[in-house]
Amino acid sequence: MIKRVFWIVMDGLGVGEAPDAPAFGDTGSNTLSNLAASALKSRGIPLRIPNLLGMGLGRVTPVAGSSEPARIRGAYGKALEQSAGKDTTSGHWEMAGLVVKEAFPVYEQGFPESVVERWVRENRLPGVLGNHAASGTEIIEKLGPEHMLSGKPILYTSADSVWQVAAHEETFGLERLYEVCKSARKICDELNLGRVIARPFVGDPSKGIPFKRTYNRKDYAQLPFGPTVLDHLTTAGVPVLGVGKISNIFAGVGVPRNIDTRGNTDGLRVMIECMDRESSGLVYVNLIDFDMLYGHRRDVPGFATALEEFDVALGEMMAKAGPEDLFILTADHGNDPTYRGTDHTREFVPVIAWSPKMNQAVDLGIRESFVDMGATIEEALTGKRSTLNGSFLKQLF
Repeated sequence: MIKRVFWIVMDGLGVGEAPDAPAFGDTGSNTLSNLAASALKSRGIPLRIPNLLGMGLGRVTPVAGSSEPARIRGAYGKALEQSAGKDTTSGHWEMAGLVVKEAFPVYEQGFPESVVERWVRENRLPGVLGNHAASGTEIIEKLGPEHMLSGKPILYTSADSVWQVAAHEETFGLERLYEVCKSARKICDELNLGRVIARPFVGDPSKGIPFKRTYNRKDYAQLPFGPTVLDHLTTAGVPVLGVGKISNIFAGVGVPRNIDTRGNTDGLRVMIECMDRESSGLVYVNLIDFDMLYGHRRDVPGFATALEEFDVALGEMMAKAGPEDLFILTADHGNDPTYRGTDHTREFVPVIAWSPKMNQAVDLGIRESFVDMGATIEEALTGKRSTLNGSFLKQLF
């Protein structure tokens, strides 16, 4: 019997190019392996992730310089994404049972002028800056001073299906930023756009204070197009708690409770506290910094340090875990920090499962869809066969 599941998404930690990676321009991407090799070369020491390796992560894809532990206790494999995109929404939705068969549209050349003009008019904005694909930190550095003087929000996108709005928390106002993003969500529903993201920042270079994005970011996603595992669990009376941006990704649907966090360190703290506080149900966690701070910024040292920090916290959680606990560790897409550009990479994601009851290694092989994780979790927490196919629960125990 499983009473609690801790479902942890290491945002962006892919484990090797998917078969269709060439169609996405991502041939050769492998977030974990390339990160490990690059970190070993620059630091002279391998990634220090003994707990992840002890669960079998090193058998999923090579981790340069690391030797396999004497004993593997855990289940390991990797999953192929069936959804048509490589974005956060598609990845999380598929895990929860919804395969996005038609990719969300992207607007790398900028959004149509008529659409932007409508948004400006409806929100009584003085105009916008940007309206093209860009790195978030770079466009803030470039347009931030003009934004502060003009009051025009910075609108930008990427190779993902996102409408991103950057604005200064003090001169523009945080609540005002949220308001204009909620307005954009209505427009983006008509465009079938995946997410609207509020990207607040602070600072003033004219006073020697560099611009810095804050953790007051908010995502406004589409409503899921059908019921998910989260809905099934909630209907069955199983508690569901989101940690990080989970509720935002699912537009609040199926996530009756959510704890917002300020990055990985805060998210890890909340998870450890949940082990003392939550007696049953699903704790579904997104650790955003791997992706937001290190993957997109192609920051190998930062990514490596964050992964090692996670491994330490994971060890603490394992020590606190009881025989009725199950951990499922995965990612929503790749974001190889050694790869060209600043976008996600089309990769397999790891599927790692561990419980104190597991005494041996279990090879889960290649899962044909992210859905298998949601199916496993539903079966584990309800004690009944999942409404989805692909559960690997019986392989674990």
